[in-house]
Amino acid sequence: MTREEALALMQAHTPSESLRRHMLNVEAAMRWYARLWHEDEELYGLTGLLHDFDYESHPEEHPTWGVAYLREHTDLPAAALEAILGHAPATGVPRRTRLARTLFAVDELTGLVQAAALIRPDRDVRGVTLSSLNKRFRTRSFAAGVSREEVEQGARELGVDLDTHLGNVLQAMQGEAATHETDLAT
Repeated sequence: MTREEALALMQAHTPSESLRRHMLNVEAAMRWYARLWHEDEELYGLTGLLHDFDYESHPEEHPTWGVAYLREHTDLPAAALEAILGHAPATGVPRRTRLARTLFAVDELTGLVQAAALIRPDRDVRGVTLSSLNKRFRTRSFAAGVSREEVEQGARELGVDLDTHLGNVLQAMQGEAATHETDLAT
């Protein structure tokens, strides 16, 4: 599966711009970590891009429905499918691979970073600083839907210090901000 095919699939199944943006942000963070660890960047990126593509159309069956669809209609590797299942704690699928642990670790955190960008006058993630992100993380009422416990657990599972993890995901999202605007426009 190519990125273009994955992007088209995500766009076809995801009407809301905010969820599309979330998946693009997760893709960026996944690719960043893949480069850091010299892992397969395409595999990491596709996993991040598609992890929530079924969320709006099948919220009660997410991500099980999506994984079944991907298994039947794409050639996405089993490791990606297992990681997508493992990012949702409700499935009970253990995160045995670095790919799965990375998806879980970046998923919630990208939402916090995006929320921090949206309160800026320019609404641009490139202006978010690590110190402001740390402050927002400690303020439980800010982006209250973001599970701080899952963010902390994700960093632990990756073996990365929380502050380092916050900085890594922020840097990943800042690096891809312009590309995301193009992907959202198509």
